[in-house]
Amino acid sequence: MKILIFINSILMIVFTLNVNTQAQTNNPMTQNQNASKPPVAPIKPHPIETFGDVRIDNYYWLNDRNNPEVISYLNEENDYLHREMAHTDSFQKKLYSEMVGRIVQKDMSVPYIRHGYYYYTRYETGKEYPIYARRIDTSDAREQILINCNVNATNHSFYNIGTIAIDTSNQLMAYSEDTFSRRIYTIRLKNLHTGEFLPDVISNCNGSIVWYNDGKAFLYVVKDEETLRSYKVYRHILGQSQQEDTLIYEEKDNTFGVGIHKSRSGKFIYLTCYSTLTSEVHFCDANNSNAELKTFEPRKTNHLYYVADDGEKFYITSNENALNFKILTTDINHTTRKHWIEKIPHRINVLIEDLDCFKDFIVVSERMKGIVKYRIISGEQDCYLDFDEDAYMTSLVDNYEFDTHTIRYSYNSLTVPPSVFEYNLDTREQNLLKEAEVVGGYDKNQYQSERIEVKSRDGVMIPVSLVYKKSLKNKEGNPLLLYGYGSYGYSIDASFSSTRLSLLDRGFIYAIAHIRGGQELGRQWYEDGKLLKKKNTFNDFIDCGRYLVSHKYSDPTRMFAMGGSAGGLLMGAVINMAPELFRGVVAAVPFVDVVTTMLDESIPLTTGEFDEWGNPKIKEYYDYIKSYSPYDNVMPHRYPALLVTTGLHDSQVQYWEPAKWVAKLRATKQGNEPVYLYTNMDTGHGGASGRFERYKEYALEYAFILDQLGIKD
Repeated sequence: MKILIFINSILMIVFTLNVNTQAQTNNPMTQNQNASKPPVAPIKPHPIETFGDVRIDNYYWLNDRNNPEVISYLNEENDYLHREMAHTDSFQKKLYSEMVGRIVQKDMSVPYIRHGYYYYTRYETGKEYPIYARRIDTSDAREQILINCNVNATNHSFYNIGTIAIDTSNQLMAYSEDTFSRRIYTIRLKNLHTGEFLPDVISNCNGSIVWYNDGKAFLYVVKDEETLRSYKVYRHILGQSQQEDTLIYEEKDNTFGVGIHKSRSGKFIYLTCYSTLTSEVHFCDANNSNAELKTFEPRKTNHLYYVADDGEKFYITSNENALNFKILTTDINHTTRKHWIEKIPHRINVLIEDLDCFKDFIVVSERMKGIVKYRIISGEQDCYLDFDEDAYMTSLVDNYEFDTHTIRYSYNSLTVPPSVFEYNLDTREQNLLKEAEVVGGYDKNQYQSERIEVKSRDGVMIPVSLVYKKSLKNKEGNPLLLYGYGSYGYSIDASFSSTRLSLLDRGFIYAIAHIRGGQELGRQWYEDGKLLKKKNTFNDFIDCGRYLVSHKYSDPTRMFAMGGSAGGLLMGAVINMAPELFRGVVAAVPFVDVVTTMLDESIPLTTGEFDEWGNPKIKEYYDYIKSYSPYDNVMPHRYPALLVTTGLHDSQVQYWEPAKWVAKLRATKQGNEPVYLYTNMDTGHGGASGRFERYKEYALEYAFILDQLGIKD
């Protein structure tokens, strides 16, 4: 099943360098006698009382992006950062040039076929945004540009396409675009035969679009304007206004969201209601735009299930009495639970992550010992598509054809660049369609990846993936970046980054701590890192760091940490608990004011998070969350050097959380280690939207880390 999480683009950056002893001893940032003073946020005490416990929030006033004083303060923080990092400007430019220099400027994705057309995405030299195009399936076909995002992005500081949906006649295109970076989309329609835009414009959507097969109408999802929860599904008939659209479903439980998609068979449209622990599926006939929704199986608390079909029967992925999920089937005319027949039983050591149905076979994505394998079942054939490495990242991609005997998948690892393969079920051959080029040359044999296990304080073995350049790894005391996430059951796989090479080539080891709260080792791995077990996540990360020090991979003067979003919460908790362990930390869009945010149900996404963190309006959860919430536990001790990043329009972690955290850290901490806040005033949770623009922020983060070790080139 698709893991429904609010997480989408998290920065996973690695740092590499060789460091001489003298440079490692001194921090040039703290020795600058002419360093400017950081901004001081005014203290405006704001009491918050819960269960008789009064917390005084001195920086609550920052929670107002329409207040000119707030904007002024954020700009002052940006100015301070730029002044203090000015001596790295040329280095940042060099790093940026290295990163961008590895990217193929003129590039194109592997085309995939859908309804008789080949679709692909291409980039032009020097252009920031993609061009979406297609060709009909003939040898002399001309390219038809669907959307040139470089044109559409003109006059916008941010631009992103959510969905491109083309009806079955291949003549009408509906697409969703976000120009504000809060993941609120507007849907527009275009006649691909005439090139003209239709007057239909639909606003305040989550970006999803699903056509009925008759081409008369499509479905879309509307967001709550305040909480940004996806909660209403409308039917839009071509030619009518948004005000005339028919509401076909409204999710009234504010802990649930809704999503829509059409099955690969084209027979059904599915509407899934989801929360962290419970789901409910509705479906209708995709051939009839007037079809009524039917409930597949009524929701039951703590029952997660997802549905697919092969045109003749339904396949259900369910966790009912099956922690790691099982697969069942039923006839398309009988969906209630009593008719379900088990096809693949639950296994304690195998997590079923996804199920894809084709006309003659199914593909089950199974995670075993932390890595994904594809199980292909076709009639009597039941086999696995295996890979040679012990740690990698793979996913099925662009498999839109239903009647086929091939599947396409992507593959990469810490040392292998992203590649696209096609597997033929009849011949059992794998064909490499494309491997991403690293401009300037890249020899994977110069790099080494390994996977180790670290015993945590409660005896659980935590996997850690590492990569480094063979020739630069020292026997002990290497500079090292430890990355972690550990929330929502989101597994951090060992993936390739060409950006990382700028840093591996300077001597850093990059390590991923596969801590509890993710799902790398199955559903129990997730269960043991949330709610009243959340501190396992933080303890695991600290224990991994201490292991890397005790086994001479690095030392506290040369070890850094990074995490984003919920991984930013991890960073905040870890430096409160073990500030001596790291030289510096990068916290990207960090969720650090957990208590206050979870008490405020008007903040986007809060109500859907109760099953992840707990509801602090229940005292047991209030006390537990408060005990680790980074903002509530800032202490007068010496913290590592800290770079905190955020976006003014972030819809997932509001900008004021990191802003408040930085202000409180500065007012409380000891020592001279710098604390910087960078707010991108034009973007949200995922950062810059341009193809190259985002690397300027990466270069800033790299320069911050390297500068702590006195590295200037």
